[in-house]
Amino acid sequence: MRKFGLSLLSLLVLLSLTACSTSSQEDTEGSGVNGNKKVTLRVAWWGGQPRHDYTMKVIEMYEKKNPNVKIVAEYANWDDYWKKLAPMAAASQLPDVIQMDTAYLFQYGKKDLLEDLTPYIVNGMIDTSSIDEYAISGGLMADKLYGFTLGSNVLTVITNDDMLRETDIKMDDENWTWNEFEKIALDVQKGTGEYGTNGMNPAQVFFPYYLRTQGKRFYSEDGTHLGYSDDQLFIDYFERQLRLVDANAFPTPDVEAHTKGLEDEFIVTGDSAITWNWSNQFSAFAKAAQSSLSLNLPPEQAKEKALFLRPSMFFSIPKNSKQKEEAAKFIDFFVNNVDANRLIKGDRGVPVSSKVVKAIKPELAEEETKIFDYVEKASRNVSASDPPNPLGSAEVMKVLQDISEQILFKKISPEDGATLFREKAEKILRINT
Repeated sequence: MRKFGLSLLSLLVLLSLTACSTSSQEDTEGSGVNGNKKVTLRVAWWGGQPRHDYTMKVIEMYEKKNPNVKIVAEYANWDDYWKKLAPMAAASQLPDVIQMDTAYLFQYGKKDLLEDLTPYIVNGMIDTSSIDEYAISGGLMADKLYGFTLGSNVLTVITNDDMLRETDIKMDDENWTWNEFEKIALDVQKGTGEYGTNGMNPAQVFFPYYLRTQGKRFYSEDGTHLGYSDDQLFIDYFERQLRLVDANAFPTPDVEAHTKGLEDEFIVTGDSAITWNWSNQFSAFAKAAQSSLSLNLPPEQAKEKALFLRPSMFFSIPKNSKQKEEAAKFIDFFVNNVDANRLIKGDRGVPVSSKVVKAIKPELAEEETKIFDYVEKASRNVSASDPPNPLGSAEVMKVLQDISEQILFKKISPEDGATLFREKAEKILRINT
């Protein structure tokens, strides 16, 4: 296992003096590092009621172990959470610990609203001795760690095993190719009359993943332009989708749009043999489906190490916090404490600490165990995740989605779509640079 220690921290040795300086400052502010002065710590997150419930129990556990600390919980659903966070950021009143998403990390980091967490790793306040460096790298931006990963997900191809057996399909997920994926989807349609695969919305992760299998990236490292120069990659990707649509092995966007919830997912209703998704979604699918489901590595993941450990979400510490060291201690507790993670059970992704995984895995349900096994299997051959999405990324993805629909409805050709997408995407990225 690659520990977060030598390769990344070697770049940060000089920050140890900064860390010491920070420690001195926080002690005088009464951060509670010595366990004497009372500290109030604001912790914010988004999620549904089950997440709120277990997070409150984790907070109670932390307060019991640290009686000098009083934690004020601030939580909401996804939409309300970001609506509340924006005015707090403008007023320099962000909570001391913020649950952060990849889509916003670049934005908040670039505006200098977030603390670099590397000093707290250098001084050992956040213990990374059992954590893979790739699990943490998703929070890095310009050599600063603006978010600490709470859990890891990996892209997966979830299959309906009954449908594959019905069509006598054998899948070698370690070595299968894009052409074999296409053939499987076509064979399923011929054998069952159902879709071979769900719609692979390119604006989520699928086109960026395809680029990674070709040794390319969706965005340049600095986020100022697209990361691939050969538009034939775009053309090839969509020509394959058109072939599957023409064979009725792939749903058109209007059909896909009827999927409103878990109960409508094709893999759940038995209308598709394959769904592309993130590993943490498997448990819900497996419980809802009428058939046996499995997690599989996506096509052509091996050669270019195209898979990566996707941070499910982060904890960040804002610059305005007066309790930065206590905030770092809470993050360390959240990711490294075994009893806390017995409550979390991988809801925020497979835990990044190998010690935590080893301790709680025997206690998990079958579906949860399969997720842990899959992430462990996939992590043996991963590369660094892409940098956080640049400013303007949401607009770029909307353009990609719109052009994808035009291509699949045959209003424009893949060639014209490639040209149009590059023109519009590059303009958006230039404006936001």
